[in-house]
Amino acid sequence: MTGRQFLLGVDIGTSSSKGVLVDAADGALLASAVREHTTSTPYPGWFEHDAEEVWWADLRAIAAELGPQADGRLAGVCVSGIGPCVLPTDGSGAPLRPAVLYGVDTRAQEQIAAQTERFGGERVLRRCGSVLTSQSAGPKLEWLREREPQTYVATRRWYMASSWLVHRLTASGGRPGAYVLDHHSASQSTPLYDLRASAWIGDWCEEVAPGLQWPELVHPADIVGRVSEDAAAATGLPAGTPVAAGTVDAWAESAAVGATGTGDLMLMYGTTMFLVNTVAEPVPDRRLWSTAGVHPGTYCLAGGMATSGAVTGWLRDLTGAGYAELTAEAAELPPGADGLLMLPYFAGERTPLFDPDARGVVAGLSLRHGRAHLYRAALEGTAFGVRHNLEAMAEAGGDLRRLVAVGGGARELWTRIVSDVTRRPQQLPRHTIGAAYGDAFLAALATGLAAPGEIARWNPVEETVEPEPERARGYEELYAHYRALYPATRETVHALAARQRGDAG
Repeated sequence: MTGRQFLLGVDIGTSSSKGVLVDAADGALLASAVREHTTSTPYPGWFEHDAEEVWWADLRAIAAELGPQADGRLAGVCVSGIGPCVLPTDGSGAPLRPAVLYGVDTRAQEQIAAQTERFGGERVLRRCGSVLTSQSAGPKLEWLREREPQTYVATRRWYMASSWLVHRLTASGGRPGAYVLDHHSASQSTPLYDLRASAWIGDWCEEVAPGLQWPELVHPADIVGRVSEDAAAATGLPAGTPVAAGTVDAWAESAAVGATGTGDLMLMYGTTMFLVNTVAEPVPDRRLWSTAGVHPGTYCLAGGMATSGAVTGWLRDLTGAGYAELTAEAAELPPGADGLLMLPYFAGERTPLFDPDARGVVAGLSLRHGRAHLYRAALEGTAFGVRHNLEAMAEAGGDLRRLVAVGGGARELWTRIVSDVTRRPQQLPRHTIGAAYGDAFLAALATGLAAPGEIARWNPVEETVEPEPERARGYEELYAHYRALYPATRETVHALAARQRGDAG
């Protein structure tokens, strides 16, 4: 045991938080912990987290469970989280309201339209890498200023999940902790960050959110502080432990599996499905997000579906059956779920549609269909959504040479269906626990205990899921119907979405 050092990675997700304790020498996973939590939806289209009761409580619980196992030899800690989020705080970092979550929260539609007109849609795309959508942080800051002015008047800082937890870990004696944001997270803060210049756009920041302090820009693997005495007392982590900046969860996941080289694509199976393709230069496209990468000087083309694992979780809860049971039943069915087709837009859709009023559609239902059919149709629907995104990426100039699957949803049936639908192989690494493991690796980079290329030794590829030609051919016609179903039902689901909001007669 002499000389061993350990790294703690923690990821704050939409519906749960995960932590891992890793041996710094070889990336061996020594222990893991999970904490479930709820997401508040006070109004249709709103998704929020209480930062103290969700983010900080989960970090404290995970640190208390895993930290003692390091036996005082914790070399570093790194936290990632859902993003981009908007958490307004006072000057000391105390939250003033629950955090507004990422693209699943669609409240700021008026502000998206207003900022697009004010700054110019094409100009925003060229300068920031993405058009303004529900994924953008800027409109949500302006929503706060316009709709909750009393809160905004008191606001001095704003954080995302990872950056606020960095603040909490480094705050001491009533003094605020580090106020930083990593370049990747900032690049999702459209229209506030210039992608090529790697800097805040000062005049646009002041126009969107006047009077706020702006966080210092850093990289995910930069050490930005140390665990304070106060944080040590709250978490059990050793005071003085280096704290890395961290980043948005999907990009931490790409680091976890080494999908950070040009031509790599990380496919994250989670509550939402996320795709991150590393490219040589920014390739802005209005259907996708062009962002900064994990490592300095890298860029990404990214896509994200609003729901994927969330739909399978909904079916699990609705039917009362567990995932293993549903998966086994669905695996017995043929491709196409005996004539069932699902649009998985249960919370609107992000890329490449950017339609917050899209809704789920199940077509072809008959009395012979049961829960297994619905479950398989959900898996296939998300696979069709992945293919739609991959096609948009290729058309935009993406570089899709290698697909790596990661995340808690990377189960055998689902990955096989995705490979059959997309006709692309997927590599499965040894550890698919995801962002928390990537956080541990970022902590290793930050503390000099690993170099970027060493992730291949930490987390080698152990399996490749190949598409099966006959099944792949069988999905071609179904994919064509999938693509046709959205425009055929768009007017109807938009009217239904309006009723759900209560703004239709």
